[in-house]
Amino acid sequence: MLVGDAEIESRGRVGLIAGERAFVTDNRSSGVTRFEREVSQIHVRRGVRRVEFERRVKIAARLRVAAKRDPRDAALIEQEGVLGSVEPRRRRQGLEQLLGLGKAARAQEPQGALARFFGRTESEKAPQREHRRCMFTIDVVSLFPEVFAPFVGLSIIGRAVEAGIVDVRYHHLLDALLGAERADDDPYGGGAGMVMRIEPVARVLDAILAHAPAGERRVIAVPSPAGKRFEQSDARRFAGLDRLVLICGHYEGIDERLTELYPVEEYSLGDFVLTGGELPALAFMDATVRLLEGAIAPESAEAESFSEGLLDYPSYTRPPVFRGVAVPEVLLSGNHAKIAEWRRAQSRARTAARRKDLLGGG
Repeated sequence: MLVGDAEIESRGRVGLIAGERAFVTDNRSSGVTRFEREVSQIHVRRGVRRVEFERRVKIAARLRVAAKRDPRDAALIEQEGVLGSVEPRRRRQGLEQLLGLGKAARAQEPQGALARFFGRTESEKAPQREHRRCMFTIDVVSLFPEVFAPFVGLSIIGRAVEAGIVDVRYHHLLDALLGAERADDDPYGGGAGMVMRIEPVARVLDAILAHAPAGERRVIAVPSPAGKRFEQSDARRFAGLDRLVLICGHYEGIDERLTELYPVEEYSLGDFVLTGGELPALAFMDATVRLLEGAIAPESAEAESFSEGLLDYPSYTRPPVFRGVAVPEVLLSGNHAKIAEWRRAQSRARTAARRKDLLGGG
C-alpha cells in the first residue's frame, strides 16, 4: 500500500513507513486508516544533545467502500488537535484529495464522519458555540495528552462527547514553553528527580480561566499521593460542576507554588505512587462523566457500590452452571421481591467482610 510517496509494509497494527516505525489504526465505520509515524529528531538545547520523536500522521483510503457509520461507535469523536497542528480546513482538503473525493462523492460521505475525525472548521463551529457553553467541560493539562485519546475514544466518555454531554479539551504543556524553556528543572535544595516548573502550568491555567464564563462552577484538581483519597462523593460533586480542570504532574511533582496561587484541590487514588498524574486523571474523568445526565442509564448508577454507602451485590449471567459452580437459585426464581431481599443481604455481607469502615466499624 502507498501513502503519499511512502510504501507501507503492514504488520498488523504496526508497519514500516520508509523504514521507520509507524502505528496503524483502522476505523471500521469511515473506511479510513490512520498512520502515526515517529520520526527521530536530534537537536541541541543548552549544550545537551537530545533525541526526541515527532509524531506525524498520514491518512489513506482503505480498499473498500465506506460503510454507513454506526451511531454506537465512539471511535469517531471530535478531538481537536489530536492529529497535529495543521489547520482543520487544510486537513479536510488533504484527506479529500487522498481519498479522491469529488463533489458527488463528498455528497455521499457518511454524515459528519470527516468533521468528527478532523474537527470542524471555524464556520461549522460557530452555530454550536452557544450550545457548548452548557456542556460539562473537562480541561486536561499534561505533558502527555496523547495518553487520553484511546481511552476517551473507546469508553463511555467518548459516547458522552459524541452526545454533546461533555467537552474534553487537551492542553499540552510543551506548547506553553517560551524559547529554550524547559518543562521541568532541578529541585531547589538538591535531591533526586526533576520538578515541573510553575511558569508553563500557570500560563495554561491563566488561558483556561480567562476564557471561562463568569460565575461558572469549577474545580482545579491535581492527582497527588499527598492529596485526599478520591471517593464516590467527590465524583458526584464534580458531576455537579460546569468545569473540571485536571493538572497532571510528573517526575517529582509540580512546584508547590501552584497550590498557593490557585484554588487547587489534590486527590489521591490510594497509598501508592505512580510515575505521572495521567492515570489518576483518567480515573477521575471516568468516575465523573458516568454520573452526568445522559451518559449512562439512570438505573445503572442507582444500584452500585457506594450508592447507598455499601458495596454492590454479586452479579451472575449465563450459563446457569459453569465448571460445577451454579448461579444462586433465588436469581433464577423469578421472584423479584426475594431477589431484591437477597441482593440487599449480599451487599451488607460483602461490605462487612471487605469494607467494615463503610458500616462504621473502623
